[in-house]
Amino acid sequence: MSRVTVPSVEVSDVPAELPEGAVLLDVREVDEWAAGHAPGAVHIPMSELAGRLGEVPEADVVYVVCRMGGRSARVTEYLNANGWDAVNVDGGMQTWSTQGRPMVGELPDVEPEVI
Repeated sequence: MSRVTVPSVEVSDVPAELPEGAVLLDVREVDEWAAGHAPGAVHIPMSELAGRLGEVPEADVVYVVCRMGGRSARVTEYLNANGWDAVNVDGGMQTWSTQGRPMVGELPDVEPEVI
């Protein structure tokens, strides 16, 4: 049985300002999202994706991110099988954070972090 190769990019290859037609889809759970996420990202937890496919933006490219890259790789594979042009963000939000990329959180008076 052959393994499907999931298209991937390094965090450093994701444009800081996403161009028109590109979307960053965060598939982590609600508590992870609230603690810290990339500004402008779209949030649909992996556990809810199948029922919320209609909410995935029509985009030229969908960058899919989770905490480390495992969940987002599975979601990337699923989206590509369903007509999107999706790319996994290797290293996920952990690498995003350690590279000092911008983050925002949903918790008042708490510095955004990756949990």
